[in-house]
Amino acid sequence: MTKAILLDIEGTTTPIAFVHDVLFSYARAHVSDYLAQHADETAADVAQLEEEHRRDVSESNEPPPLDGSVETYVYWLMLRDRKSTGLKSLQGKIWREGYRSGTLKSQVFDDVRPAFERWREANIRISIFSSGSVLAQQLLFAHTEAGDLTPFISDYFDTNIGPKTNAVSYRRISGSLELPPDEILFISDVVAELEAADTAGMKTLLSIRPGNQPQPNNDRFRIIHTLHEV
Repeated sequence: MTKAILLDIEGTTTPIAFVHDVLFSYARAHVSDYLAQHADETAADVAQLEEEHRRDVSESNEPPPLDGSVETYVYWLMLRDRKSTGLKSLQGKIWREGYRSGTLKSQVFDDVRPAFERWREANIRISIFSSGSVLAQQLLFAHTEAGDLTPFISDYFDTNIGPKTNAVSYRRISGSLELPPDEILFISDVVAELEAADTAGMKTLLSIRPGNQPQPNNDRFRIIHTLHEV
């Protein structure tokens, strides 16, 4: 029996194009000003990014030099779509400013709100697991074109709990939800994430939406094209 549904965001609840073309573009355009104007607020993010930069140097990944600022390194990470905790935290803060000003309005697929309503009626707990920071997740679901969806969501998990492709992360989420893994259904558009969740004992579904990247070995998982199927 499924008692909780754990959802990825990009390619599952939200079009990939919105994340890459709108959110990422907004962050790139505003990162310089935000770092300059919010030095105290971003200090912890900058420290994380500096530590990640040191690792990149030691691993011969050839990151750009810091030159007294992480700004160029942030652009370098964005270009590679790095699942960097420091980067994701910084992006979340930048997006918060955009949502507050009304510049940003997030998109979800048309089936998301009806699915949330149906699952709540069935007493199924809804949680989110995304590489974006918890703040970014909350902002996205609070400012959708379908209204504020945060009242439906019980829990948010980001990469502070672990990588999305590591089974340990899903075991930790299971522990946090206080549910056995086999009572949790994880839905994602990335096979590597589903493999990790499956290893941890969770049920899984592969989300295939318009604009999603083709996935290798996708025949290993049951495929859905809409949350109406869940």
